Amino acid sequence: MTALSTPVPAGGPATTRSGRAQAAATGSYAALSQAVRDAGLLTRTRGFYVRLLVLLGAALVGLVVGSVLLGHSWFQLLVAAGLGVVLTQVAFVAHEASHRQVLTSGRANDRLGRALANGVVGISHTWWMSKHSRHHANPNQVGKDPDISPDTVVFRAEDAAQVRGPLRHLTKVQGWAFFPLLLLEGLNLHVVSIRSLWAAERSRSRTFELALLAGRLALYLALVLWLLPVGMAFAFLGVQLAVFGVYMGASFAPNHKGMPIVPEGSRLDFLSKQVLTSRNIRGGAGIRSLMGGLNYQVEHHLFPSMPRPHLKRAAEIVKAHCAEHGVPYTETGLVESYRIVVRYLNRVGLAARNPFECPMVQSYRPV
Repeated sequence: MTALSTPVPAGGPATTRSGRAQAAATGSYAALSQAVRDAGLLTRTRGFYVRLLVLLGAALVGLVVGSVLLGHSWFQLLVAAGLGVVLTQVAFVAHEASHRQVLTSGRANDRLGRALANGVVGISHTWWMSKHSRHHANPNQVGKDPDISPDTVVFRAEDAAQVRGPLRHLTKVQGWAFFPLLLLEGLNLHVVSIRSLWAAERSRSRTFELALLAGRLALYLALVLWLLPVGMAFAFLGVQLAVFGVYMGASFAPNHKGMPIVPEGSRLDFLSKQVLTSRNIRGGAGIRSLMGGLNYQVEHHLFPSMPRPHLKRAAEIVKAHCAEHGVPYTETGLVESYRIVVRYLNRVGLAARNPFECPMVQSYRPV
């Protein structure tokens, strides 16, 4: 991940060649947006989402029935893995509802997103909306995008150099550790959701979300412990959470990790900011279904309210537009995107191995 070196200066005209390109891109977004609207790509596709939700609902019912029929069998772990996959797919729809992609009314989308996120998946809709909205407004921008803030994994060499204690050993090899760490991400999402709601100011929506999360958790645990012996029940929960965490992380990680970082205080036009920091994943219908439309990350960031079925056509329009205006448009295969993420995180982790080493030397060291 590199830093964008040509931000538009605040309060003044763009005088460099790259600045003029950014100014042109600013004006071109209006034309791109109009072309997308004229093509009808912002029109809601309720039929698609109704069919998808019916399919996911049937899958959930089928998994419950299958679990009941299996009884005390270790084949229950296959059911747990299937549940992790289905809950991730439900989370994709909750994400789309949060972006107003599913229904016409904003309030109806919020209700659907809250019901799916809190009541089915077990993640706070309010926490997700707050975090994800800040990410969309300023993707990969230092100080503004919470997705690149220092955490167990760090995304900038400056942050890696500041890591102290036992975590420093992990940072040194964080690229290799990234996907194994996702085994714990499912549990982390549930814990952070409850913690964030608990710390929030009292309100009716906070109380409602906490009640939904508590009801969902109680019902889920009661059902698993009723159906299975304690040891098998905990194994079931572990597998489900692990699959959920890996699937969620592996779907969102390729989108921005390893793409340029926007320095703090920089200003970029909307088109450049969204396109230069996002990466698309090539593939057909299988990849689109697997990633819930997140493979079209560039188009999703340019038009967050665009329904999933329209993203493929939008990608053709956006790609042509970027080629015409000289804006780099990035897309790669899924496996290659994972290689890029691992290489980048390992390169960042070099700063934790020797924080005083010259960054230029670091860039030429093998990872």
